[in-house]
Amino acid sequence: MAPASVKVFGSPTSAEVARVLMCLFEKDVEFQLVRVDAYRGTQRMPQYLKLQPLGEALTFEDDNLTLSESRGILRHIAHKYARQGNPDLIGTGALERASIEQWLQTEAQSFDVPSAEMVYSLAFLPPNMPKQNDNGNGNGNGYGNSNGREVQVANASSKRVVAGATDGKTAASGANGNKQQQKEEEMRKVFEKSKKDLEKLLDIYEQRLEEAAYLAGDKFTIADLSHLPNADRLASDPRSRRMFEARKNVSRWWNNISSRESWEYVKSLQRPPSAAHAGNAQQQQQQQSPSAGNNYQHQQGQGQGQQHYRNEQVENYNN
Repeated sequence: MAPASVKVFGSPTSAEVARVLMCLFEKDVEFQLVRVDAYRGTQRMPQYLKLQPLGEALTFEDDNLTLSESRGILRHIAHKYARQGNPDLIGTGALERASIEQWLQTEAQSFDVPSAEMVYSLAFLPPNMPKQNDNGNGNGNGYGNSNGREVQVANASSKRVVAGATDGKTAASGANGNKQQQKEEEMRKVFEKSKKDLEKLLDIYEQRLEEAAYLAGDKFTIADLSHLPNADRLASDPRSRRMFEARKNVSRWWNNISSRESWEYVKSLQRPPSAAHAGNAQQQQQQQSPSAGNNYQHQQGQGQGQQHYRNEQVENYNN
C-alpha cells in the first residue's frame, strides 16, 4: 500500500495536534501520525527540523504543502476533502461559511488564550482549591503561614541547641515553601483572571446556543471542533467544570461535541510518548474488538518508515 500523502508530526496531547487529528477522522482522511517527542527541543530529528526549524508542536504535510497553524489546517482539510467524511465541517453557502469563520475566530481570539492559561494554572494549584485568606491572615487556606518557624523551642536553655541543629534545614525548607507559595499565588491570579474572561465568553455562548444547536448553526463544524482540546481539560477538572455545567445550553452543547466518536478516539491516542510502545498492543487489540466502538483502523509503522524517522513512533490511520 502506498504511504499516505497526509502526515501529522507532533504529539496528540498537544491541543494543536489534537484539533487536526479530530478533523482528519471526521473527514475520513487517510494519514500518517509521526509522534515527535515534545520534550526533545532542538535534539529532535533533523528531518523534522527541516520542516519546522523552530521545533513547533505541530507540522502538517499534504503532498507538497506544509502547514503549522492548526486552524488553517482545519480549513485546508475541510475544503480539500469536502466530498468525503463529514460534509458539514466547513459549510456550503457563503452565509453559512461566514458564520463558521466568525465563531472559529472567536475561539482563536477569545477562548484559546484564557482556556490555555487556566489549564496551565491548574497544574500548579492544589486539587481541592482552598479559598485564599479565609480569615484575612492566611490561616486555614491550605498554605499556612508557618514557613521558617517549624522549630518550636521548649525552653530558653534548649534554644541554642535546637537552633544550631536545625537552622540550615529550616532555612532551606522555608525558602522552598515560600517559592511554592509564591508560585501558587501567581497561578491563582492567572486562574481567577482566566475564569473571569471565560465566564463572560461562555455567557455569550449560552445566548447563542439558545438559538442553535451549535455555534455556527444546527450542524457541527470546525468552529465547535476547535474548542475541544482545551475545553475537554477544563470540563474534566472539578475545579473548572462548573463553568460548563452551570450554563444549560453550553452544557448541552459540550456534551454533544465531546461525545463524538472522533474525539473519543483522539483522546485514546493522548498517552505519553514513553508509554506509546507499551500500550500499542493493547490499543490494537481494542481496535480489533467489536467493543472498541470506533471505525478507525490503526497500523504501527515499521521498516523503512520507522527507520527514516529515527525511532519516532509512526502510525498509519485508514478510515
